[in-house]
Amino acid sequence: MSDLTNIARPYAKAAFDFAVEQKALDAWLEMLVFAAEVAKHEQVAAILRTNGTAETQADLFIQVCGEQLNEQGRNFIKVMAENHRLLALPEVLATFIEHKAAYEKEITVEVTSATTLNTAQQDKLIAALSQRLARKVKLHCSVNPDVVGGMLIKAGDMVIDGSVRGKLDRLATALQS
Repeated sequence: MSDLTNIARPYAKAAFDFAVEQKALDAWLEMLVFAAEVAKHEQVAAILRTNGTAETQADLFIQVCGEQLNEQGRNFIKVMAENHRLLALPEVLATFIEHKAAYEKEITVEVTSATTLNTAQQDKLIAALSQRLARKVKLHCSVNPDVVGGMLIKAGDMVIDGSVRGKLDRLATALQS
């Protein structure tokens, strides 16, 4: 998987830079989302794995995508096909999304709590995290009864364990030391 990520990085960067230059980030995101879904489809992936020519692979891919791709999107697909990289489209999309989030200074924060957070709690959490991280925060909330109380917050590499389970584990470690 990391091979595809490394392969996808320059394509994602090129697509992102072009999208910023053209002020078309959302349009490129839509095209890449659609193209990545097409590349993940079993039948299309099987065809892309065969030794067909780059031109036939690009033509097939462009026909499947149809009106979802503009002229620049079709050219992007042709370049990826010439280099036999169409299977890396899902990773190109993931990297493009990372670039877009960094550019727009936003971050998705994973919040796991014992119970469902209400709107007021989510708003308060968004305000506190936005201030701490100096970014626009989007919450992705999930419920896990094993958390017991409090919450577990993951934002990129940062983890804030405010759960009762985490506090008990830290206390046990401290007492054993």
